[in-house]
Amino acid sequence: MDNNVINEVRRSVDIVDVISRYVPLVSRGKNYFGVCPFHDDHSPSMSVSKEKQIYTCFSCGASGNVFNFIEDYENVSFPEALKILADMAGISVSGISVSKSRDVNKSLYDIYDVSSKLYINNLNTNYGVKAKEYLHNRSINDDLIREFQIGLSLNEKDLLTRFLVKKGFSNKDMVDSGLIVKSDYGYSDIYYNRIMFPLYDVSGRIVGYSGRIFNGEDTSKYINTRETPIFKKGELLYNYHRAKESCRKKNVVIITEGFMDVIRCHSIGVTNVVAAMGTAFTKDHVMLIRKLARDVILLFDGDSAGAKATESCINLLLEYNITPRVVRLPEDLDPDEYILKYGKDKFISLLDNPINIMDFKLSYLKTNKDLSSSVDMSSYVGGVIDELKKIDDDILREITLKKVSEESNLSIDFLRDKLGDVEVPKVRPIKVVHNFTDRYDKAQMYLLYYMLNNDWVVSMYDENVVFMPNDSYRKLATYISCFYKEYGYVNVADVMTYLSSYEGMNKVVNDVLSLNLKDNCNKDEINDYIFVIKDYNIKNEISRLQVEIKSVTDNVRKIEIAQRIIDLKKMEQERSYD
Repeated sequence: MDNNVINEVRRSVDIVDVISRYVPLVSRGKNYFGVCPFHDDHSPSMSVSKEKQIYTCFSCGASGNVFNFIEDYENVSFPEALKILADMAGISVSGISVSKSRDVNKSLYDIYDVSSKLYINNLNTNYGVKAKEYLHNRSINDDLIREFQIGLSLNEKDLLTRFLVKKGFSNKDMVDSGLIVKSDYGYSDIYYNRIMFPLYDVSGRIVGYSGRIFNGEDTSKYINTRETPIFKKGELLYNYHRAKESCRKKNVVIITEGFMDVIRCHSIGVTNVVAAMGTAFTKDHVMLIRKLARDVILLFDGDSAGAKATESCINLLLEYNITPRVVRLPEDLDPDEYILKYGKDKFISLLDNPINIMDFKLSYLKTNKDLSSSVDMSSYVGGVIDELKKIDDDILREITLKKVSEESNLSIDFLRDKLGDVEVPKVRPIKVVHNFTDRYDKAQMYLLYYMLNNDWVVSMYDENVVFMPNDSYRKLATYISCFYKEYGYVNVADVMTYLSSYEGMNKVVNDVLSLNLKDNCNKDEINDYIFVIKDYNIKNEISRLQVEIKSVTDNVRKIEIAQRIIDLKKMEQERSYD
C-alpha cells in the first residue's frame, strides 16, 4: 500500500471535522473535547488535537489518528477506513484492495446470506402470491420489500435444511445459526409458512429473522431467531446500518419499539429511525445510539406498556448524559398504525413537536393517581422532585417547578427547598498521573515525546547514538528515526500510520503521548534526558562486567574486564562533574 497516498488522504481531512461527524466536540483551549465512544463515558474525556491530528481518551486510553478512529468506530479494517476517508476527501484510492480478516463465524453469516436469497426467491414465485398480497394490503409495496429484503419461508418443514445441506454446510453450523433444529426425527427448519423479515447487525449483515404469520394458521404472530454467536438482541439495533448516515446528517435519531415501525417510517421518507429488537433498552444500545447522534427522540407505542418502556429508556439515557425528547401517540397506537390511520403530514407534525422529558414524566407520574386526594398528590409531588434531581437543566427544572406549584397549590419556594441543592455534573480536566519506575524510565518517555513532536530532537537522538534500556521504548525510537530518515520530517499522526504494521507500537505511542507535555523544549533539556539514559547504560554495563569478572578464570581476560570497569567508572565520575 502506497504510504504517499495514505499520507495524502490523512492530510486532506481534519480529524476534528471527521470526529465531529460521529461525536459532538466542544472547544476548550487549543483542543476539542467530547464523550469517548469507546467506553461507558459519562462526561467528555476524549481530547482531539487539531494541531497534532490525533485523539486521546484520558479515561480508557483509546488513542490514535483519524484512521484509528474510523477503524475502531466503524469496526472496519485499515483499507476500509482509508476508503471511507478518501471518499470524504475526494481522493481516488480505487487501486487499493479491501481485504477482510477471517471471521470465526463466517459459516453462520454465509448461512444467513443463503437463506435470505432462498426466502426472497420464494416470495417472488407463485408460492408467494398470497404473502405478497398480504404485504401489499398492509401498504408494504415492492420497493419496501426489496429495500428490507423481505422474503417467505414455504410450508415445507425442511426446505431450508435440504438447501443448506446441498450447499455443503455442516449440521453443527446449521443448528448454531438458529435456523435449523435437531429432533429425534432429524433436522428441520425453525421457520415455515411465514413472511421473513431479516434482522441485521451494525454492518448490515443478516444475523436473524422475525417470521410473521400471514394466513392465520399459527397462534404465534411472530417467531424471532434465538440468540446465537452472531445475534445478540441486547447489542443490536434494527436498521442501524441504514439509518446511521441519515441520523448524522440530521443530528437526530428516532427510536421505536418494533421493526415494522421502522419500515413504515422509512416508507414516508423518515429514515433516521432504529428499533430495539424485541428487548428492553440496554447500555450497549446506548453506546450505539451515541455513535449516531446526541439528539434522541423516543417514539414508543402509545399504550401503557409503551409509556413504561419510554420511562425506563429515559432513565438509562440520562445516566449517559443524553436527554431525549418524547413523542406520545394517541389511542394506544404504535407508529405503524398511526401513520396508516392519520398519514404522513400529521405524523411529521408530531415528530416536529416532541415534548421534553419532564412533561412526559409529569404525565407518567399521574397515571392511576387521583390528584384531588392528598395522599396521591403528595406521592405525585414527591415523584416529580425525585425526577428533577436526575436532570442538570436549570431552566427545565424551574419550568417544571412552576407547573407543579400551580397543580399542587404549594409555593415554588417550598418545592425548591424540597429539591435542595442539585449537584450538576461538571466537566473537569483530567490529568493522567504517571508513576515512573525511576528517573531512567521518565527520561526515556520524555525523550520519545519530544522526538514525536520535533524533527531536531530525532537528529540529536541519532547523533548521540542513544541506546534506550527499555525494549519497547528502544523499538519506538528506532521506528521514529527510520520514519524521519525516509520522509525527512516527523508528524505524530503520520508516524502512527507508519507504526500500524508493528504490533504493540501504537500502544507505546499512546502511553508516551498521554504525558501531555508542552510541545516545545530546548537542547539543554534533551541533553539532560540523553545524559540520564547514558548514565543508566554505564551503570548497567559496570554491573554486568562485575558479575562477569567473578566467573572468568583467564587472567588476561580478567585484566581486560577490570580495565574496562575502571574506564567506565572514570567516565561516570567525569560525567557527574559536567
